[in-house]
Amino acid sequence: MRSHLSAADLAALLRQGGRPAGEPPLPPAPPGEAVEVDRTISRAGHVSLGQHIVLAAEILGGQRVGIRIDAKTLSFFDLDTRQLLRTRPNPLTPAEVARLRGARPAGPPPQPAAGPVQVQRRASNSGVVMVVGQKVALGRVHAGKTVTIHVTDTELAIACDDGTRIVRRTTDQPVRNLKASRPRKVAAGV
Repeated sequence: MRSHLSAADLAALLRQGGRPAGEPPLPPAPPGEAVEVDRTISRAGHVSLGQHIVLAAEILGGQRVGIRIDAKTLSFFDLDTRQLLRTRPNPLTPAEVARLRGARPAGPPPQPAAGPVQVQRRASNSGVVMVVGQKVALGRVHAGKTVTIHVTDTELAIACDDGTRIVRRTTDQPVRNLKASRPRKVAAGV
């Protein structure tokens, strides 16, 4: 990695008793192997990797995360638990990966959360919610209400005013949204 100091700055450091730093503490990863970097995600959900601005997720805005860079994917993970947060396609070339600031050899691949994913959905005016591509009719009594749903591989547990309903899951789509959408406002005079 290049120094950010000028030749004059380095000469002044040597005159004051400085000595060369020596080898870097971690050897660079072999070409083609996964590497990791730490970055802070912007408020809008983007992160800078070299010359690329990559969308991580708006919900992760402001968080410090680790990014595992494989040949075809970027895996965003929590630095403390190594829990997988998001996966995106890798836009970087191997040469760009080799030049990334703060790159280090990758640790074990991050893993998704083991428990159910908790999401919120707002029921339509007919009392229907949609989660993981599956429509569930709750009834008109729940029209416009926000419900919490625990999503597992096999079932949806929907917490309603009148108790929890368990529905068998019929799709294998991943959870894309965690929060319920806001109700739409009708423009006056239309």
